[in-house]
Amino acid sequence: METDSRSGWQGKGSLEELMRERIRATIETIVDEELEGALGAARSRRVGLVRVGYRHGKRERTLTTSLGATTIAMPRARIEGADGRRREWRSRIIPRYQRRTERVDEAILGVYLSGTNTRRLRGALAPLLRGAPLSKDAVSRLVGRLREDFAAWAQRDLGELKVRYLFLDGWYPRVRIGKKRVRVPVLVTLGVCANGQRVVLDLRLAGAESEQAWLDAVRSLAARNLGAPRLAVIDGNPGLAAALKVQWPKLAIQRCTNHKLWNLLAKAPAHLREELAEDYRRMIYATSREAVEKARVAFLRKWKLRCNAVSASFEEAGDELFTFSAFPLAQWKALRTTNALERINEEFRRRTKTQASLPNEEAVLFLLFGLLRSGQITLRRLVGWHDLTTSQVEAA
Repeated sequence: METDSRSGWQGKGSLEELMRERIRATIETIVDEELEGALGAARSRRVGLVRVGYRHGKRERTLTTSLGATTIAMPRARIEGADGRRREWRSRIIPRYQRRTERVDEAILGVYLSGTNTRRLRGALAPLLRGAPLSKDAVSRLVGRLREDFAAWAQRDLGELKVRYLFLDGWYPRVRIGKKRVRVPVLVTLGVCANGQRVVLDLRLAGAESEQAWLDAVRSLAARNLGAPRLAVIDGNPGLAAALKVQWPKLAIQRCTNHKLWNLLAKAPAHLREELAEDYRRMIYATSREAVEKARVAFLRKWKLRCNAVSASFEEAGDELFTFSAFPLAQWKALRTTNALERINEEFRRRTKTQASLPNEEAVLFLLFGLLRSGQITLRRLVGWHDLTTSQVEAA
């Protein structure tokens, strides 16, 4: 490696080399502390019955981190089990056969699922891998592990979450099927737990965003012990509303107020749209239930005279456009729209905006799941979650 004669420091890459040295020392310290806890004693200390095993050397282990491949000295030890037999100690922090950190694996999966083959993947991630091996089999194992993790996640029990509200919507990413690029619906269900935390409950592909497809989704939620939620926030899809009513007949439905505004604007002449949006927002964002109802009456009376198509579309939504007003005022901002789901979709679009399409349908679910699992999509608590226990509308 080159040396800068003016400073005496190594040239290109010297900072990374220093950082890798520190990372190696830190990893070795962490693993050594883990082993000390397992043995019940520090190195060379004998503490009678507390000690349950002994070290017996080290072996080199190459681990690829986000700063490249780092070779560490992995300690070895034999530990006595409850049955009195001694076994080789296994680290839980760096499991056996692990050669890359989870962050590196997530990067590899993200690039691969975007449609990149293994050869190009190695080239794209060369600065990260820094010569560390990456075979087709290794990538296949990562994808297989992700598939298994997704299957377990999609079947997990939901009872402990104590879900109070649901947000449901369909999203249409573009994928390659055969030689064609087509849009396929992904049905996404978001739940709000009793502590206010938002959690993605279900992701699934469907042939169409139909009543039957949504019915399969909500029945799956019920089979996984979801319980009866108090409220579902949806767009104007009639199949989704019908499916929810089949599963939970007394479930309160809130139609997304943003979706309805877009519908109304599409019905209005161009010169009336600004006035229409102003009247609509004044009604939706009123600060009391009484004020909302008063503005609703005035809105309908005015727009029946100004534009019959607008009033007809508005009346189509009925009371479901104002269900939020039966809930605590602090939650109105969060319950009026499906914006929480839109943010997830926007994050996914941001990660894939440079691609014309994804390589297959499976990649859509895996990419979304991978972003959630890795924490790259973060979900905040519901605004007004402290008032969840005082919600006025109850489902049977």
